[in-house]
Amino acid sequence: MGAEKGAEGNKGVEIRVRGQVQGVGFRPFVWHLARDMGLTGTVRNDAEGVLIQLFDGSEGFTDIFERRLRAELPPLARIDAVELCEIAGERAKTPKTFDIIASKDGAARTRVTPDAATCDHCLNEVRDANMRRHGYAFTNCTHCGPRFTIVTDLPYDRPKTTMAPFEMCPACRAEYEDPEDRRFHAQPIACPECGPKLWLEPATEGDPISETAKRLRAGEIVAIKGLGGFHLACDALNAEAVALLRRRKHRPAKPFALMGTLETIRHWCAVSEEEQALLEDPAAPIVLLEMHRPVGAKPHGIAPGQATLGWMLPYTPLHHLLIDAMGGPLVMTSGNLSGEPQVIGNAEARDKLAGFADAFLMHDREIARRLDDSVERITEHGPMVLRRARGRVPGTLPLPKGFEEAPQVVAYGGQMKGAICLLKDGQALLGHHLGELDEALTYEAFLKADADYAALFDHHPELIACDLHPEFRATLHAYARAEKEGQRVEEVQHHHAHLAACLGENLWPLEGGKVAGIVLDGLGLGTDGTVWGGEVLLGDYRGFTRKAWLKPAPLIGGDRAAKEPWRNALARLDQAGLSEWADELFADKPLAMARRAVEKGMNCPMSSSAGRLFDAVAACLGVCADGQSFEGEAAMRLEAMATQAPDMGVGFSLPLRDGELDPAPMFAELQGLRQHGQSLDRLAWMAHAGLSLGFAQEARRLVEAGEAQAVVLSGGCFQNALLLQLMAWHLGNTPILTHTKTPANDGGLALGQALIAAARHL
Repeated sequence: MGAEKGAEGNKGVEIRVRGQVQGVGFRPFVWHLARDMGLTGTVRNDAEGVLIQLFDGSEGFTDIFERRLRAELPPLARIDAVELCEIAGERAKTPKTFDIIASKDGAARTRVTPDAATCDHCLNEVRDANMRRHGYAFTNCTHCGPRFTIVTDLPYDRPKTTMAPFEMCPACRAEYEDPEDRRFHAQPIACPECGPKLWLEPATEGDPISETAKRLRAGEIVAIKGLGGFHLACDALNAEAVALLRRRKHRPAKPFALMGTLETIRHWCAVSEEEQALLEDPAAPIVLLEMHRPVGAKPHGIAPGQATLGWMLPYTPLHHLLIDAMGGPLVMTSGNLSGEPQVIGNAEARDKLAGFADAFLMHDREIARRLDDSVERITEHGPMVLRRARGRVPGTLPLPKGFEEAPQVVAYGGQMKGAICLLKDGQALLGHHLGELDEALTYEAFLKADADYAALFDHHPELIACDLHPEFRATLHAYARAEKEGQRVEEVQHHHAHLAACLGENLWPLEGGKVAGIVLDGLGLGTDGTVWGGEVLLGDYRGFTRKAWLKPAPLIGGDRAAKEPWRNALARLDQAGLSEWADELFADKPLAMARRAVEKGMNCPMSSSAGRLFDAVAACLGVCADGQSFEGEAAMRLEAMATQAPDMGVGFSLPLRDGELDPAPMFAELQGLRQHGQSLDRLAWMAHAGLSLGFAQEARRLVEAGEAQAVVLSGGCFQNALLLQLMAWHLGNTPILTHTKTPANDGGLALGQALIAAARHL
């Protein structure tokens, strides 16, 4: 297993490569490169990445080697840093070959590779009847397959994965040990003789894939074990099956994800070159795609009231085989009880999913950690990440200039869309989507993820960062851990964290100057004790000033206001002097009781939330007025309506008075136009346009006055592609920073918290 070199020499160099360099075919790539250049030495994995020793008598060979190392990387590899030092003394005895040697343990500093979709080479083998892996659902190589969902420790070697129980057969062992083979040291390597097995429950005589397809075509619901957990699947073109799945999951309106071929996807949705590239990315995320216009036949009941469908391509051999057998698309929604994390274990699936599924497609490879599917979309301003999970995690982000000496930090995010962030060695690891921490089992998964990341990455924080809200479970956990381990806690205001997260992913330097942050979301505790959510902040990593905000309104009923949009509409209409219209729109609601609660200040905290403003507009247009069946439903339907508007024109008025953007005129205009028969689509568009103009004007003023260097757009409301587009249009030539790698919603909050905590320390 060596590249031969006959001549003796004594010039040696040791090269440390850091980054995503394990489990991606990096060592055989180095072996081939060294052989091609006639070099001798060694390469091995260790807990810091990959360590290379090279020997040659010629001058300048290291420069050529490093250039080729960076330029000819394997598909899944990423280099963060290359460090070189000369080898002196006894270590400089020149070997005669170039060898791949055994891995070395140690403190974890390397990057773990995310799971990757099946490559074309493996897929061709699965479909070729002459190949020994024909029809095998667990085919993979160094360019694809499971990684983060199977690794249990570092360095990434088979004994430290959930493939450890599967002893390689002689044929797989030969491939594994051959540097010329693309499966050289592919830790999940397997075949039908020695690898994981697939079966269907209830047991059948035939092929599990074929039998599963028969059940799906018959209208049944099947629980399917995938990479990061179970999906509940049904025939996407069978309206009765889709309706049955909705009834069983008690999910009346939330969109379902779909899986199909690119040809199938194009039948239902417009797919640009950028969207196709995203669908075909090794991460294989769910991609939100616009349905064809005029909207004709479409998978029935998949996304009620929406203008987009969430599609993903098959990303494992199992999925490819199943889609091939079906000959059409599948609904693939998370296999879980409402509010709970996705199921990952076979016994757990039988217990928890029995009420949903008619059958189970199982396998015997354990899932080391649950990972939901990532959700993304393409906008006019680039990619947008709505949920960062399988395929993206645990990919890291470089820290901006000025954070080179940042201490190790752990940040715990907020209450919604929980995610953890670690800072270490100039990198930020933003963890996977966990869910709502007010659910007991999700919080349990949060605690497990905290311990998991700390152990896997040998992380020992000097600082712990959390939200300002004292009752968030993530905040309580931060203080509990700090007390136990003697660390310092840095509390970070919610919207400041949103601003810093966007700065960080855009590599805004620590000393880069202040920005104007337009931060729009559902809620976050403000420094004045009220609930914020529609802000213009002037600040940087170290601090901020609140320059403008949406005029606060009472959240009638507290948390119930987020679930019942009529409450927000009532508050805004009463503020605007439009109580009679509120009486007309919501005659069946307990308006008198709600108004008494406002008068007495009973469970009616004041809030500047832009998210609740969108809910209020939606309710006034008859959208989800009574209640939302899932978070953001009203706003998503409002966006879908607005995208159908026949023209653009002006938006509603939100004048700025003493720092407050007042929506009262907007609701007066809304009432007048609705009574005169203006289309609901047009009114929805005008609400988006008016809100974006109001905030954009103040942010642009700060830049033009020289107080800010750019404008940051962050917060969950910026998952709305139309709002993002209109905001950018109103900002004109003003420099804009947006989220393209991390979620604008609370899933990115921990990144901002970590950077702020580090900046305060620095």
